[in-house]
Amino acid sequence: MKNILIVGGTSGLGWALANELVANEQVENIYIIGRTLHNEITNSKIKFFAQNLLVNDSSYFKQFSNIDALFITVGAGRVAKFDNLSEKEVNMEIDINYKIVTKILKQFYSKIQSSDDFKVAVISSIAGMINSPLFSVYGASKAAVSALIQSLNIELEKNGCNNRILDVRPGHIAGTRFANNQEIDIKPAQKLAIEIIAALEERKQLLIPNYEETYKQVIDRNRNDSHEFGINSYDYKVDNNRVTEKPQIKIGYMSGTFDLFHVGHLNMLKKAKQYCDYLVVGVHKDASHKNKTVFVPLEERMEIVRSIKYVDEVIVSLPEDNEVRNIIPYNLLFVGSDYKGTERFKRYEEEFCQLDDVEIIYFPYTKSTSSTQLRAAISKDNKE
Repeated sequence: MKNILIVGGTSGLGWALANELVANEQVENIYIIGRTLHNEITNSKIKFFAQNLLVNDSSYFKQFSNIDALFITVGAGRVAKFDNLSEKEVNMEIDINYKIVTKILKQFYSKIQSSDDFKVAVISSIAGMINSPLFSVYGASKAAVSALIQSLNIELEKNGCNNRILDVRPGHIAGTRFANNQEIDIKPAQKLAIEIIAALEERKQLLIPNYEETYKQVIDRNRNDSHEFGINSYDYKVDNNRVTEKPQIKIGYMSGTFDLFHVGHLNMLKKAKQYCDYLVVGVHKDASHKNKTVFVPLEERMEIVRSIKYVDEVIVSLPEDNEVRNIIPYNLLFVGSDYKGTERFKRYEEEFCQLDDVEIIYFPYTKSTSSTQLRAAISKDNKE
């Protein structure tokens, strides 16, 4: 393996894989794709690409045409009753756990089925093999990934290809963000990373970590009586306080006038979506707070913003952004850096610092077309 792509490698298992692989002298580049980087990169072989996989299509991966190894470690889910999962969370879990994985495999399938050696490992889950109450959508979407991999490996075999896709089905991985840890600790995942790399070298198609010690018995119990196993699994999760009420999805909020929509607006929305799973945009009724008039009616501005692929929901903004949390419990508030230090946002910061699930993200403005420039040009034309 010389050029390696790790999708979802910014924390936990993905980061452990990167740290293990970078020590190999044959490795030239390790490309890591993730939404945000939780670790400091100290090795020049490792290159990070910030991307929200919920937005970008598979064509994004064309730039990694030189890779000869692929690790897909993305995953999302929480232990919760099905009726406690919002539709947003259901869509996110299915997209991240199954649809994105499928699209990535499709993008690199020509490499996988070529005569050249190409190694692939995908992290599914033991939850996809057993009755998984309170983990229903996660388990089902991971089961779909495993079924996909099994079918593709048969197709590869029948086509005379030597490459295979390794399906890694771990259980609980301590130290990862997925395990609800506040701090990332890759040490528990390091052992698994070593096992995965070894299994790839041996051209295995399935790896169940701790199989003999733990999961053989678990799988056998489920096989013998799936219903009883499910009842016991449900009770175990409840009795051990494994059920979480807090949604895993990150909701972002940004407000603006969005008059004379231009690329600067688009870039701000794109950047905001990078940080969150669900982006809500509040559109101002007018620009009276800036002592300006608007050219485009509110309904049309809302429709323009709603049509942008980075935006999930559009509302009419409230006078104060902090008031929006009463109707939309956002986790991230996005705003331009020119607002930092103002009386209004100092007040927001004081309010939000008392909470553990919300923060303000200030975006620096970049040089681009602006509404002010467009207004000036329009006014000039009207005068002429």
